[in-house]
Amino acid sequence: MGRLSERITLVTGAGSGIGRAIAERFGAEGAFVQVTDISEAAARDVAARIRSAGGAADGCTLDVRDSARCAEVAAAVHAAHGRLDVLVNNAGVGHVGTALTTELEDLDRLHAVNVRGLLAVTKAFLPHMVERRSGNIVNLASIGGVVGVRERLAYCATKFAVVGITKSMALDHALQGIRVNCICPGRVETPFVTARLAEYPDPEAAYREMSATQALGRMGRPEEIAEAALYLASDASAFVTGTTFMIDGGWSAGK
Repeated sequence: MGRLSERITLVTGAGSGIGRAIAERFGAEGAFVQVTDISEAAARDVAARIRSAGGAADGCTLDVRDSARCAEVAAAVHAAHGRLDVLVNNAGVGHVGTALTTELEDLDRLHAVNVRGLLAVTKAFLPHMVERRSGNIVNLASIGGVVGVRERLAYCATKFAVVGITKSMALDHALQGIRVNCICPGRVETPFVTARLAEYPDPEAAYREMSATQALGRMGRPEEIAEAALYLASDASAFVTGTTFMIDGGWSAGK
């Protein structure tokens, strides 16, 4: 339908899961997609898939913990395209643990990617958006950024931070033509969630429990989160900023 026709977009952590689904959806809607991932091979593979489907994309490696690399990627995008219209901060890591079992190093590791990394990428692109008085930032938070989740202390701490960053940035830059929103998915069937399941003594039982958390009785699909990202990235959401978009199968409605 071309809802992102001629838009220049970048998605972090786009080598698999939700990030990949967002990148491919954007490509199908006419955007140029700069696919980035800590795995260069995964980023280039997703970009190739977008091109083979008739879209426009390139792939490159990006470790969001490396602020110098963030600046390099931003410079390359601006040199090639003159601007970035939509930034999707999707890269993230997780951890299973309570206050008793979570080491301080675990919290540092998650903070480095989920919070500091998000801000490093944003700071690399935001000044040009402000200069152009046009830009759209979509952050991937989590249901764990709105409600507490058992055995997810470090993860919730960082995702609550993403929600706060989103709201603060939206207020700071609204009159400069920048919209900032975040998506808060419930549990979604991705390699990320599979990795978390593997940390449980009984992964199959954990899968059933995770599925039952959602009122709809199942986990979400990456493509369903990509539809939310498309809405926030498009002109259809022109009056939306500073919001937490709950795509959680009814989890946040309560039991």
